[in-house]
Amino acid sequence: MIRPIAFRMNEQTAVNNYYQKVLDNLTPETVNFKAQQEFDAFVEKLKSVGINVVVVQDTKVPDTPDSVFPNNWISFHETGDVVLYPMFAENRRLERREDVLDILEDAGFEISEIMDYTSAEEDNIFLEGTGSIILDRENNKAYCALSPRADEELFIEFCEDFDMSPVIFEAFQTVNGERKHIYHTNVMMCIAETFAVICADCIDDKQERKMVLENLKSDGKEIILITEDQVNNFAGNMLQVRGAEDKRYLVMSNSAYQALTKEQIVKIEKHCEILHASLDIIEACGGGSARCMMAEVFLPTADNE
Repeated sequence: MIRPIAFRMNEQTAVNNYYQKVLDNLTPETVNFKAQQEFDAFVEKLKSVGINVVVVQDTKVPDTPDSVFPNNWISFHETGDVVLYPMFAENRRLERREDVLDILEDAGFEISEIMDYTSAEEDNIFLEGTGSIILDRENNKAYCALSPRADEELFIEFCEDFDMSPVIFEAFQTVNGERKHIYHTNVMMCIAETFAVICADCIDDKQERKMVLENLKSDGKEIILITEDQVNNFAGNMLQVRGAEDKRYLVMSNSAYQALTKEQIVKIEKHCEILHASLDIIEACGGGSARCMMAEVFLPTADNE
């Protein structure tokens, strides 16, 4: 997780991230201070249940307003592979930092190879990490909602490189009465070990919708459906993580939790406990939520070989 130092609404990502808002009543300094408060409280909540969190401090230079969302530029795999992804916004490309790998190695993680897809940026081709790709690591499947930030050919190349089956579809949201592509898959679906949270209503094509749901069902996932209104409150932007004594938690924001119905909460809690934190400023200005803030580390460690 990257602790922000100059967080604000990123004008370069707002062109197709329709969740971002301008908070005219707050100064940039106040927005950043409040974002840091939310970040610190979130990290403490994760650590309080034994979740291992590696916090990296952002730097003032270069200017990276979205650095709090590292899951878009990097992912870590059980094979020891680290993947670097091509980013849509030019100022988000500056978030990529080699010292993050040094920090992880110092924390005991082992890196064997770096897979670098970033040269695709030269051709205006993008694939924004586990924002664009939802990984079902256990079943070797990868789900991707195509968008200006998720290129189909590059996604297929990623799946071939990691020997995963691609599940490709288009997802939409209503913006000012028009259906527009959802910019990241992870705002409308989350795949956990034994269940999946998904807004099927975002997949307008009936065949594609059926295909996605059948893939989840065939892998034994209980499907928990959410609405577009709940997606707008970041109820799709969740991540299952492991805490002390191997206990599982589904992590989300307060706004996501408050958007869920009692019935949906009961369904989730059959599988794991829910952990939620206040991320109001980060959600409003950044247009991302809890899941985007966590780049989960699956790298091997020296003591588990």
